[in-house]
Amino acid sequence: MTSTFDKPQITTAPESEQAFNWRNCWYPVTFSQDLPNNRPYGFSLYDEPLVLFRNEQGELVCLEDLCPHRAAKLSDGQVIDGKIECLYHGWQFGNGGECLRIPQLAKDAKIPANSCVKSYPVVESQGMVWIWAGASQDASEEMIPTLADLDKPEFVRADFMLDLPYDRTYLIENLTDPAHVPISHHGTRGGGNRNNAEPLEIEILQNSIQGIQARYRGMISARPNWGKISFVAPNLVLFSSTIPDKGWSFGLALYSIPLGKNRCRLLSRGYRNFLTWGVKLRPRWLDHLNTNKILEQDLPLIVGQQAQIARIGKSLQELYLPLKTSDLLVVEYRKWLDRFGSSLPYYQGYATAKVAENNVESHSQLATRLARHTQICSSCNRAYRVSKQVRYISIGLAIALFTLAVLVDDSGIEIGAVSIALLAVIIAASAQMLKTRFEVSYSRFPKN
Repeated sequence: MTSTFDKPQITTAPESEQAFNWRNCWYPVTFSQDLPNNRPYGFSLYDEPLVLFRNEQGELVCLEDLCPHRAAKLSDGQVIDGKIECLYHGWQFGNGGECLRIPQLAKDAKIPANSCVKSYPVVESQGMVWIWAGASQDASEEMIPTLADLDKPEFVRADFMLDLPYDRTYLIENLTDPAHVPISHHGTRGGGNRNNAEPLEIEILQNSIQGIQARYRGMISARPNWGKISFVAPNLVLFSSTIPDKGWSFGLALYSIPLGKNRCRLLSRGYRNFLTWGVKLRPRWLDHLNTNKILEQDLPLIVGQQAQIARIGKSLQELYLPLKTSDLLVVEYRKWLDRFGSSLPYYQGYATAKVAENNVESHSQLATRLARHTQICSSCNRAYRVSKQVRYISIGLAIALFTLAVLVDDSGIEIGAVSIALLAVIIAASAQMLKTRFEVSYSRFPKN
């Protein structure tokens, strides 16, 4: 596969003759390493419930998350011998969604032809799981926005995934806005410094149905190298840059999937070909603690922004006061939705918008870091469970040792027991602090 960014696809047909079809796209679901073993994985696309599982050959299967029997969720079931089984009555389904077993049928009875489940094309590419929402015959793996650098052995990558309680268009607006970084992420590792905030020079290099390509640099710092930003419709924002004299290349690929109304998922992938030892040595879960902090600095701002816009009821064109320089790409993205977003189930463009037809609200479900990230990240979930176990064991050990110190008459044993008990208390407290960091969101202004 080739990267969308190596050879930009220039559209030659007039835009009036083009139509963007949101179903004829590949959507990133999760990183392969974050898929659970031997059990179903439920998710959604524009509030359509879907489920993933592996068959006996280890290949991924994607089905509609709906048992045709009594509408139970297949993701609440189990995987048996490479088949997904509804936990309500035991109906089993195979690779193409065909029903293979109904325990309640007589042995000589034929399984009804209409008992199948809708299936979707699914592939794994560069360590990510992708599903195609349209017709199977139209699914071409060449359309997956892969990154050529990730196939080079000298590059390393760091992957992170997060569910967010706001619409995907607001996420992409945030990601295409480099001007907010020095302010919103001041003092954070990988963030910025508010003293470095400055006017930005942004140029739009290409704008078509495939997306937008732009470049930017600071107007005061006037660095010679431009940073590149690409929006590849509908799922990717890519930052890339090089330092030619050192041969360094690095980028940040920000994939996303619209889970539903006011819910989306970000799949972030940073990559580079220099100072690779840091990525290789640092535990993934430790890196994620900082990345969570960065995203959570923006989270309440974007939730509040979306709520304000919904409350006021005006278009962004009427409401926003954009700067001609720093906000250029943000406005271009919203205008792109005006031109090409009509097929989307819902969107917020610059002058137009389509309101979601359903009333699914999930803000409360994603209120904590535990729900947004830890539960869907294999590395952080494992570290979280270990921290809980260490805490319980350390508390139990401390209690036992303090009891021993009270019961024995030997001063040497007593001192040793108390010393080790105090160490166990310190370990328990440290484990509790780590456990809390997997559960509780970062707050810019903690409550007293």
